[in-house]
Amino acid sequence: MKSLQAVSRALFDSLRDLLPIIIVIGFFQFAVLQQPIPNFGEIALGIVFVVIGLTLFVQGLNMGLFPIGETMAYAFASKGNIFWLLCFAFSLGFGTTIAEPALIAVAQEAARVAADGGLIAADKLSQNSYAQGLRYTVAVSVGIAIVVGVFRIVMGWPIQYLIVIGYLGVVIMTFFAPDEIIGIAYDSGGVTTSTITVPLVTALGVGLASSIKGRNPMVDGFGLIAFASLTPMIFVMAYGMLV
Repeated sequence: MKSLQAVSRALFDSLRDLLPIIIVIGFFQFAVLQQPIPNFGEIALGIVFVVIGLTLFVQGLNMGLFPIGETMAYAFASKGNIFWLLCFAFSLGFGTTIAEPALIAVAQEAARVAADGGLIAADKLSQNSYAQGLRYTVAVSVGIAIVVGVFRIVMGWPIQYLIVIGYLGVVIMTFFAPDEIIGIAYDSGGVTTSTITVPLVTALGVGLASSIKGRNPMVDGFGLIAFASLTPMIFVMAYGMLV
């Protein structure tokens, strides 16, 4: 009975979270466009699938990704080996980013538009190469960002100064980067902080700050996502200047 109540509560929470989107779409469809919703049955079934998927995803985060991230961070901090901690931070940032569905979609779309605009060859091989290069550039930049963020937690540096320096770098790079790559670079900073990267990286930061004496998880544990969204903008603009 308790399990059934927990499942029902989780489904209700997911539906509640999606309700504003449903209301907005329904309002503009019926009140502004004044048209019936096409394929209503398929759309309704799709909404049900989204509610179920979101419920399972959130439960998976709470049961799997958050605990494993915090546990591994605590284990590395207990060993006191900064080298392996930083190696783990880079690998985590690189691995989660390269698997981000949002980044894959943006990279493929950027390659298609670049081919249509004559910036690269229109064949499939050139587009795949461009998209792969963009993905690996973003993944390396996020790996480096997580290393910097972890090192900041270990050393106890205030985050605001590093963020200001980083965004100054973004502004400076904007003046030198080709116009065609600037928008992609800015969007790359956003798509890296998505469904796979955010839970693991957040758990890493909070777990590490909780396991180091003198660190406050609220002050020092958060902020890794800010680095992960900042460095791709710089690296992708550099990629555009080189490619």
